[in-house]
Amino acid sequence: MNRIAQFSKVSYLQFAKDWKNTFESYDDETILKIYNNIKLPKRATSGSAGYDFYSPLSFTLKPSESIKIPTGIRVKINDGWFLSCYPRSGLGFMYRLQLNNTVGIIDSDYFNSSNEGHIMIKLTNASVEDLTLELSEGAAFAQGIFTEYGITFDDEAYGIRDGGFGSTGV
Repeated sequence: MNRIAQFSKVSYLQFAKDWKNTFESYDDETILKIYNNIKLPKRATSGSAGYDFYSPLSFTLKPSESIKIPTGIRVKINDGWFLSCYPRSGLGFMYRLQLNNTVGIIDSDYFNSSNEGHIMIKLTNASVEDLTLELSEGAAFAQGIFTEYGITFDDEAYGIRDGGFGSTGV
């Protein structure tokens, strides 16, 4: 196995800013408690490819409802690798839980963005069987898998990232 990355928390200030931007009704004391309880992603077994992301809050998603979750997590990744994010397999199977961007791609240069590389995960319950998802705080809801990639011989990408979704201008 290649050891190519390290998870950590974003700063409390970044987390609080992103949390308030998503969930306006939370007070500072509650946000600090949520931040202090954030668990770093980890694999469940030695054979697991995915690192489980744990929900910082309890939530309910009825069919067709969405939620954006500021995870409080960032990841430093070696060049030549990226992190793919997916819903946990069982939640996808049972509830058709989906990431709104289908697969989240965390590039190695995202870590140094002005938002500290804060990983946000937006989910939708796409159940066609009228199933409501109820998830408890601390429950695993998404998974990330590290993947190596290559570039073309004539690659000349010199842009600099500063943010997440759409920040590269494409």
